[in-house]
This record gives sequence, structure tokens and C-alpha cells, in this order.
Amino acid sequence: MSSKSHLDNLNKNSLLSQILIPLTWIMFLGNLALLVFNFSEFPSWTFGELFQINGFSIVIWTVVAFFSAIVQMYATNYMKGFKRKPQFLLYCLAFSLSVMLFVISNHIALMVLFWLLMGLIMAKLIGIDSEWKEAQNASRFARLNYLGGALFFGIAITLLSYSTGAITKTEILANLETVPQWMSTVSGLCIITAAIIQSAIFPFHRWLLSAMTSPTPASALMHAGFVNGAGILLTIFAPLLFSANVLLLIFIIGGLTAILAQFSKLMQVNVKQKLACSTIAQMSFMVMQCGLGFFSAAIAHLILHGFYKAFLFLSAGEEIKRTLPKPPEKIVIKPLQTVIIGVSAILGGILFAYLTGKGLKLDSGLFLTFIVALTVGQIVYNILNQTNINVTQKLFVTPLLIIVGIGVYALVFNGVTILMHDMPMANIAVALTPVHIIFGIVFLIGFYIMLSGVFRKIPWLYVKLMNISQPISKSIVSFKTN
Repeated sequence: MSSKSHLDNLNKNSLLSQILIPLTWIMFLGNLALLVFNFSEFPSWTFGELFQINGFSIVIWTVVAFFSAIVQMYATNYMKGFKRKPQFLLYCLAFSLSVMLFVISNHIALMVLFWLLMGLIMAKLIGIDSEWKEAQNASRFARLNYLGGALFFGIAITLLSYSTGAITKTEILANLETVPQWMSTVSGLCIITAAIIQSAIFPFHRWLLSAMTSPTPASALMHAGFVNGAGILLTIFAPLLFSANVLLLIFIIGGLTAILAQFSKLMQVNVKQKLACSTIAQMSFMVMQCGLGFFSAAIAHLILHGFYKAFLFLSAGEEIKRTLPKPPEKIVIKPLQTVIIGVSAILGGILFAYLTGKGLKLDSGLFLTFIVALTVGQIVYNILNQTNINVTQKLFVTPLLIIVGIGVYALVFNGVTILMHDMPMANIAVALTPVHIIFGIVFLIGFYIMLSGVFRKIPWLYVKLMNISQPISKSIVSFKTN
């Protein structure tokens, strides 16, 4: 076969893609139909000790199926000529199925198995180009992290099973009062560790920064689905986290990572690396919501973030095409713009409190409202920076987008909360503590230092932030290829 005919053969849409893409869309539509027809009170189906299907699992199924279908469609054209495209499509489907099977698993052995499979398959997607040494190094580093996360998850679930004498998730969660406090705490810490490893929370963030060697469709699937694992795992084991009294620790871990990720984003010059840092920051907000007791808000956050980040990754090529290399942007805090954004965030917070009932009392609902306003404000800022509208137009568009965005967030949060009605302790406000208040102040100071650019004038801080914001050296293009 001539080289031209071989290339033409590679460029043809394979029978595999013609089967997998419609199949994935059918899965999405079927799950969406289930959500619509059973929205007000979703039933729960149990299949022996193996699986349990409820509103929460179908929400995750719907989101995963949608992103998988979009990524496969994009990859069909994006990866034309790549000889491993069929394997890539199969890995995408296998990853989606592993996530779906994990969220419905009731038997502890199945939960650990599918959690492990999610990581192993994602490592394969990261290193799909077997001839690129940097990609292989990134894949191995990611796999090592995933294996560590699976080990911690396995330890947690084994301790809980041993203490309760149960082998299913539902029985374990129903008998947590029989678990000694020390064992409950150790199990909770292991669950937290497994969650933050998968979601690239500091200090486990470097695997995600190194994984940018993966093809763009794999990055989109990773950022829209895989790194959301912390929100899913923490939500499933919410009763354990309350019992172990570790919510404040979760909140602090998420908050510190959010600040570091925002700084790290300013250090990057590569578009995909910037997106990776943005993802770490958003996952940190999701983890903070779990630490506040609002696990359903964390699920709403991962859904909205998934749509936003999948779009950004799949359009990254266009961003690179129209962006010329330039010095780091000098951020200027304009008083009028600051006032408008502040007033818009306050109005949006009032709307969020009205629609959800959160933030009306002196509890963690206040901080939840703050996080939502901050998240939406950041997204609006990013969107407007990529549009060609003048300053006057931005002054009118900014408050509109912030208020509407917060309103949409509130509605998604309410919908997810309804669908998760049978998930224990998924939406319980905790008391505000001095730690929450102090950390909120530190949070604002950190963002001011970031936006003002003061950190660039402090050499030791700049160097420290630069060092922690880099991928592993072996994943950086440095090898000669034959």
C-alpha cells in the first residue's frame, strides 16, 4: 500500500467511531429522559449487593455520557491520521463506563476496582502516543498517583468493612455509629487523600500539570470528568466525613489550593497549562463546598465546570492560533470596575440566597454564597477578556453576566439537591467557626496580592510559586526523537 493510500485510510471515519458515537449519544439521551421523567422524586433501584442506582448516579451518568460523546466527535476529526485513534476511542468509552459503574457500585470490592480502573484508563489516555517519551513519562507519573489514591481508598473501605462487618456501601454508611472514633478518623483521612489525589489538589497537583502531553480530546475528558472525582467520592462518603469531624480540614485544603492555583495560572505561558491551573482552582472550590457541608453544591459545581472546561479545551487550538506570544499581562485594578463587580457579586449573592435559601443564616451557607459569587465572577472575567468589546460595553455586560450566571448556578444547585434527596447528609450547613472567618480574610488578601501583582516584586515568593507551578521535568519536551 502506498503512503498516500495508507494516509487516506487512516483519515477515513472508522466503523468503530460510527458505532461508538451514536451509542454514547443514546446513553446520554436515555439518562436525560430518566432525569426528566423522575425529577421530582427519583426512585432507587438495588441489584443485590452489587449495584445501586439513584438520582445521584443518573446525574453523573448523564454528564459523563454527554462529555464522552462530545469528545469522541471532536477526536474523530482532530486525530485524523493518528494510527492509535481506534484505541483512543475505545479508551474514552471504557473510561466513561468505569465512572458510571463506580457511581452505582454498592459492593466495596467493585468500588475499589472501578476507582482504580478510572485512573489506569486515564493514564493510558495521557500516554496514548507510545512513541513520545514525554507523554510516557507523564503517563507513568499520573499512574503512580492514581495507584496511590486507589491504595488509600482501599485502606479506608477495608477499615470500615472490618469495623462494621459489612461489605456494601449502604450497610457501612448505615452502621457508622459502630465504628470507633479513631478508625472513623483514619478512614476519613484516607478518603480525603484518595479524593484530592484524583482532583490534583495540592500537593498532588503536579500530575495534572504534567499530563498536558495528552491529546486535547483526552485533556477535555480529563478536566471535564476525571478530576471531578473528589466531589463524587466525598459526596458518597459524606456521613463518614461528618462522623470523623474532618470537614474543616477539607475546607482548608481546598482553600489553600485555590489560592496557589490562581497564582500558578499567572506563571504559565502555555494555554493548556493555564487551563490546567484553572481546573485545579475550580476543583479546590468544589472541595471547599464539601468542607462546608454542601455536597450537592459540589456536584452542581463539577457539572457546570465540566461544561465550561470542556469547551475551553476543545477550543484551545483556536486560542493558540489567534494569540501571539506576549509578556505577562499587567493587571490594573480599576476603581470603577471593582465597584461594579463588587456590587454585582452582592446582588448575585442575594439572588442566590433567595433561590436556594443559603446564606440567610450565620452558618456555612454564607461562605457558600461567597464561593459561588467568586467562581462566577472569575469565569465572567475570563470570558470578557477573550471578547472584543470596549470598556464601556464591559461595564454593562459584566453585572448582567454575573447576576445571570449566579442565578443559573442556583437553579442547577436546586435541581441537583432534589435529585440527591436520598443521599445521606448531602446538604447540611455547618456552624461558622473563627477558622472559617480567618481563612476568609486570608483568602481575600491572597487574591488581592495576586490581582495587584505584588508577588512579582517579592523574589522568594515569586521563585517559590514558580517552582510549585511546574510539571515534572521528564514530561517537558527535552528528548530527541528518531
